[in-house]
Amino acid sequence: MIDTMTNERLTVTTFKLGGAYICLPLAQLGQVTAMLDVHKIPYWVDEESLSIDGKPEIIWINLMDGADPAKVQELLDSIP
Repeated sequence: MIDTMTNERLTVTTFKLGGAYICLPLAQLGQVTAMLDVHKIPYWVDEESLSIDGKPEIIWINLMDGADPAKVQELLDSIP
């Protein structure tokens, strides 16, 4: 899946100590959460979105324990 703001692929960012997230344009939130729901991937969405320098808002999807970041990235990559 392509980030509509950067025209680059959406990526899952992971931390060494566990945890992973996806930062994406707010406009793409529904499509990504629908995909996560279909595949029963546990996640939560930050309560607030952020706009920097008047650009479209961005938001973070946080993957919960039990979510496989590599699988999520594979799913994101499969969406044109």
